[in-house]
Amino acid sequence: MRVIQYVEAGSTRVGVVESADWIRPVATDKGLYGLAMEAIAASRSLTELIQERLEEPPVAYQTLIDEQRLLPPLTHPDSAHCLVSGTGLTHLGSADTRAAMHAKVSADTAELTDSMRMFKLGVEQGKPAAGQVGAQPEWFYKGDGACIVPPEQTLRAPAFAQDAGEEPELAGLYVIGADGTPWRVGYALGNEFSDHVTERFNYLWLAHSKLRACSVGPELLLGELPDHLEGVSRIRRNQAVIWEKPFLTGEANMAHTLANLEQHHFKYAQFRRPGDVHVHFFGTATLSFADNIKTQAGDVFEIELPQFGRPLRNPLAFDNEQPLRAVSGLGS
Repeated sequence: MRVIQYVEAGSTRVGVVESADWIRPVATDKGLYGLAMEAIAASRSLTELIQERLEEPPVAYQTLIDEQRLLPPLTHPDSAHCLVSGTGLTHLGSADTRAAMHAKVSADTAELTDSMRMFKLGVEQGKPAAGQVGAQPEWFYKGDGACIVPPEQTLRAPAFAQDAGEEPELAGLYVIGADGTPWRVGYALGNEFSDHVTERFNYLWLAHSKLRACSVGPELLLGELPDHLEGVSRIRRNQAVIWEKPFLTGEANMAHTLANLEQHHFKYAQFRRPGDVHVHFFGTATLSFADNIKTQAGDVFEIELPQFGRPLRNPLAFDNEQPLRAVSGLGS
């Protein structure tokens, strides 16, 4: 089952994707978050709960897109209670680059960069046996729920940004139960959107490069994720495709299991606060930046995976220069 969230008469509505053209509404005005928390409290399947509440008539999917009424597929009523984070160096890379990547990994450890040592650790220890804990991955923070841009709406780069590049990824979307248990609601397409020029200058600036907007959706896949997924990431400029490349994801194409990435995220008590929402990006190996593409205002990012229905699309804009805001002292 795939679901979306959308706006109707000021309320957050949930819809089941019945086809490429039609959405079946679900009887709730509390969004998917409300349904998920209700399912947890009642020890019920979220899918069954949704199926019981399907309504008529269906809604035209394209109308929601044209009117920009789509929302991220899971939101918290208070965006400060949604944590957006991710893991890097998790994917083995596409078929044509994997051999080269493995050749680097086989080098003497003393000759490897910090990034390659991290990657090597994931390849060797990122897929532990059931019940075991594997290698700790790279981890980064992006922001709270306010940094998530709805599908079809504009990703804005700050005035000080040196780059504005897409990152086609899968994201896991979670809620934390009343007892502190993390529950995975489902998976969604994501554009993790980063500043690769800043990151390239010095990897210690990775944290800065990730403090950008992002987007997820439009559809959320409930249930198990296929091991092997093949998608396409593209950039359109003035309606023409200026860059397009396939990308691979799913555990068969990753150095870590999803369970290992989740374990190392939710092992921290502050990430198990009851009622919170988490959006966690799982990484990618495909970037237009690697092909020397420099994005421009008006470009449209488009990320597509057949198993996730409609593509995730966002136009790009850059904020205007703004004066620096000096900090004021309350004590003086």
